[in-house]
Amino acid sequence: MLKHSKHKLKTLFLSILLSACGNSKKADHIHNQEKVVAIINEKMSEQETCWNTGDLECFMQHYWHSDSLLFIGKSGLTYGWQPTLDNYISGYPDKSAMGKLTFTNEVKEFIDIETVQVIGQWELQRDSLENLGGFYSLVWKIKKGEWVIVSDHSS
Repeated sequence: MLKHSKHKLKTLFLSILLSACGNSKKADHIHNQEKVVAIINEKMSEQETCWNTGDLECFMQHYWHSDSLLFIGKSGLTYGWQPTLDNYISGYPDKSAMGKLTFTNEVKEFIDIETVQVIGQWELQRDSLENLGGFYSLVWKIKKGEWVIVSDHSS
């Protein structure tokens, strides 16, 4: 009977230990999500700064440097980092056309632990041209240890 009680005690201890580990993993996951959101917010703030100084290559640094990058805009689909940059250069040839960019993130949703969707609004305040604005849906994914935009649907 003593042997049976020791087995129950070991089982109970193991259950408590596993439960505690499960809660710890959940807490770590929540903490990691907060960290990821902070990283994405910082990167999008950097993008605003780059845009507002007229530096499109700097703005594009948080996009995935790949031919598989997908940009969806008013002209349709664009694949690849360089063609996306080329489209930005063509559409915004100088700083006055670029204006002052502001992002307002509305939704940040984890699709899985390596993928986050960010939905929000963008606005360009311009002095000599009409102001522009619209919405975006960005898919951020971890690639080679860095969070990058792999898909951008802006309208």
